[in-house]
Amino acid sequence: MKDSIVAAVKHRTGAKAIPSIFAGYADTAYEVDKLGYVVDLKEYLTEKEQDKYIKSYIEEGEFSGDGSLKILPTAKSTEVFMLNKTDWNKFAKATGADINDLKTIEGVTQTAQSYYEWTDSQTKKKNDGKAFFGRDAVANYFLIGAKQLGTEIFSVKNGKVTLNFDKEVIRKIWDNYYVPFVKGYFAASGKFRSDDINTGNILSFVGSSAGATFFPDEVIVDDTKSYPIDMEVLEAPKFEGGENYAVQQGAGMAVTKTDDKQMYASVQFLKWFTEDEKNIQFSVASGYLPVTKTANDVKKIEKTTDLTGNNELSIVKVAIDTVNHNTLYTTKAFENGTDARNILEYAMSDKASADRKTVVKRLEKGESFDEAVKDFVSDSNFDTWYEETKAELEKLVK
Repeated sequence: MKDSIVAAVKHRTGAKAIPSIFAGYADTAYEVDKLGYVVDLKEYLTEKEQDKYIKSYIEEGEFSGDGSLKILPTAKSTEVFMLNKTDWNKFAKATGADINDLKTIEGVTQTAQSYYEWTDSQTKKKNDGKAFFGRDAVANYFLIGAKQLGTEIFSVKNGKVTLNFDKEVIRKIWDNYYVPFVKGYFAASGKFRSDDINTGNILSFVGSSAGATFFPDEVIVDDTKSYPIDMEVLEAPKFEGGENYAVQQGAGMAVTKTDDKQMYASVQFLKWFTEDEKNIQFSVASGYLPVTKTANDVKKIEKTTDLTGNNELSIVKVAIDTVNHNTLYTTKAFENGTDARNILEYAMSDKASADRKTVVKRLEKGESFDEAVKDFVSDSNFDTWYEETKAELEKLVK
C-alpha cells in the first residue's frame, strides 16, 4: 500500500493515478506527507467535529507536530486475551488455578509454569510439558509493556524521535516472554497463535480484537482425533502495578491534495462514513471497532448490528471495555519507524524460538531441565542481547 501511494505521488512510470483518499497507517501518511501531498483535515473540521472521535485516535493523525491533522480514524482494534476455556477448566479443576491470575503479565507467566509442570506430570517422559501462552504481536508487548512501566520506547516530538530503551524495563519484558519461552511455558509455532490453539500447542494468547473471531472451535489432536472447545475472552493482561495502557491499532484515511472541490468532497465523505450508525456497521462487520466516543457503546452496537454469535459479542464487549477504561497508545510516525518496530517484533522472539530448540536438544541428550536452560536464563545472555538490540535501534533513530 505505502509503495503504491508513494509511487503515484512521485509520478513513477507505471504508477496509478493519485487517489483522492487513501487508507493507511500513520507511517504511510507520514511518507506521503513528507512529499507535500496530504491535506490538513483541521481546515475542514470544527473543534466540535474533531471532539466526536476518541482522543488518541485523533492524536495518531497529528504526527506532523505543527498542529495539523493528517489522518482521520475509520476503524480501530485493540488486543484481547483469548482462552481455550474447555482445557482451562480441566487444568483449573486439577490444580486450583485461578482465572484472576490471568489479569497480570506476571500471573500469566506463573500460570504458564504451573500448566507446563501439570501437563509434564501427566506422562512418564520428563520435561515434555505443554506451553500455555503465546503472543501474536511481540512489538506491541514491548511498546505497551514499557508504557505500563512508565517508559515510552520511541518518544516523538516535532517529528524527532528519542530512544528510551531502559534496561530495567526491558529486563522485565524479557523475563516475562523470552525466559518462559525458552523454558517451554510459552510457544509460537503456527503463523498465528490461533493456529497454535487449534493444534493444542497452547491454551491462550494475546492478539488483535479484529482477529479474535478466528479463534478455533476445536483442537485437532491428530488426523483422526479432535474435540470441541469453548472460548473465553478477557482483557489483555498488564504488568503488576503498571499504568492502564492498551494498544491502539488499525488504519485511518488521508486526503490527498488535488483541487478544492475534490478535497472538500473527500472530507465530507469521511465525515459521513464515520457517523455512528454507518461506522458501527462497517467496523463491526469487518471485525473492528468504531471510532467515535458515542459509537463505542455495546448497547448501541447491539441495536445497530446483527452479531451472529456469543463469541463476536463477547469480543466486542471486552474490546470496548478496554477502549473505554484505558489510555490507548500507538507510536507516532517517525523516520525508519517501521524498521524500528520490526526490530522489536523479531529481535527477542526469533532468539527465543531458536534458543528453545537448543534447550529441547539438550533435554533430549539427557541434561536436566535446569542445566538445559541455564545459559539462556543468565544475566550475561540478557546483557549481550540487550546491547546488540539497543545498538540496532540506535542506528535507526539517531
